Amino acid sequence: MLSRRRFLGAVGSTGLVVAAGCDENAAGRPGSSGFPGGAQQKGERLQPGSAAAPQPFTQPLRIPPVIQPVRTENGTDYYQVTTRVAQAEILPGTRTEIWGYNGIFPGPTFDVRRGRRIVVSTRNELPTPTVTHLHGGRTPPEHDGYPMDYILPVGGWSSAAHDAHTGSVSPGTRDYAYPLDQRAATMWYHDHRMDFTGPQVWRGLAGMMLLRDDEEDALPLPHGDREVPLMITDRTFNEDGSFMYPSIDPTLRDTPGVTGPYHGGVLGDTILVNGVPWPFLEVEAARYRLRFLNASNSRQYRLELDPRPNGVAPFIQIGSDGGLLDAPRNLDRIDIAPAERFDVIVDFSKYSVGTRIVLRHTGGTGNVGQVMQFRVARTASDDSAIPSRLSTIPRLTPPTSEPTRQFAFQQGPEGGKMVWRVNSRSFNPDFIHADVRLGVTEMWQLVTDAQHPVHVHLSPFQIHQRIGQSLAPTDGGWKDTIRLEPNKVARILVRFDGYPGKYVFHCHNLEHEDMRMMANFTVR
Repeated sequence: MLSRRRFLGAVGSTGLVVAAGCDENAAGRPGSSGFPGGAQQKGERLQPGSAAAPQPFTQPLRIPPVIQPVRTENGTDYYQVTTRVAQAEILPGTRTEIWGYNGIFPGPTFDVRRGRRIVVSTRNELPTPTVTHLHGGRTPPEHDGYPMDYILPVGGWSSAAHDAHTGSVSPGTRDYAYPLDQRAATMWYHDHRMDFTGPQVWRGLAGMMLLRDDEEDALPLPHGDREVPLMITDRTFNEDGSFMYPSIDPTLRDTPGVTGPYHGGVLGDTILVNGVPWPFLEVEAARYRLRFLNASNSRQYRLELDPRPNGVAPFIQIGSDGGLLDAPRNLDRIDIAPAERFDVIVDFSKYSVGTRIVLRHTGGTGNVGQVMQFRVARTASDDSAIPSRLSTIPRLTPPTSEPTRQFAFQQGPEGGKMVWRVNSRSFNPDFIHADVRLGVTEMWQLVTDAQHPVHVHLSPFQIHQRIGQSLAPTDGGWKDTIRLEPNKVARILVRFDGYPGKYVFHCHNLEHEDMRMMANFTVR
């Protein structure tokens, strides 16, 4: 890990961060993530590529394979995963070097059950250290993917960037044990290496986990081929098909961060779903369960269907980050920030056979304003239904009328530079922002200066209040990531049950996270 002095020196010498203020060149540019009538992230910048963009809706959607355990012993399923360099055809007719779990992007999907312990033995054949975080997992700290708990490359590793390392080093291979003692939910896993999460996820280190339980199985929801995981990302490509990312150090060995224009977040000009640019999916005239994950580094999406279905809401939300809602919610659109998940039903029986429906990102323009296409291919029987009640979610009780703690996610001066910080501190692995007691509910007040999707490890939370705003229909249920707009204040209720130990919370704009907008908390 770079010392704070060396990190800030690198910042100053490269123009990595600049004084606070919106990047006027990004505002209104094609592909900007700012929504009509809304502000964008400070300094967020579209990175235009030099590769020829494929024609949208000419390639079929791919569904990542489901990984199978290599053995089962005493009620535990054991899996083997290797992170390695591979080649993939993402743009038609070209090859892209990826860093993938088992050499694919997205990584394989884990389809697992509540309470059935799994162990994932992860081998690192990449040229840099890796860390795997199960996002949404209720996981003991030694298996949570703390940013400095590295798996070193099997060929060895030496770098000045890690001279001051204070985490747990595993040479070559590390076993992650997940109890999965939690509600059914759409989760995902991704790289979480200190200072380099953004570029390593950009190169492909992300995949999904679908956790199931008896409560969800008892509901007559769409299943089988009508349950579709959709990982949405944006990327930019060089002319030869390689990923383009503005790293200061393209080897990802020593100096972290991105070049100056991208300090607020990197936006790609090509939208991928499950690793396919602007794909299409043939569907039957029936209900489908779509599990949306925004796995982009910094882009926020506003998803709408065009045309809208007749007589029903375009989306019926049944689940959030932390699993089922108490009751379905009808949504005209979905605003989804990086790391958020939305579990929704779309009823394609409301369309005529032959209809082509575009899933649009109405915050973008041109091809960036399109995500994928659904093609209603045939009529079909449908025995699914959407119950009026889905689950029971006890409401957390605020400890008092005042917040227990306040955390400000803001840009500010440090060492003569402007950096991304939490409560006026850039991340220091030895500083604890909150020391909480196991089993206690706290109210955290979150303050922002820009769009910051805030993610809390270990403990799911409930959105209690948005100061000066009404709660959105999508704010219900259990969350682990909250979408925060610029210059807003929100209060969340967090119940710290699970496991004692040291965890982090951070902005899930990965460029902000890499530039130290992260903090420690301990549970005792």
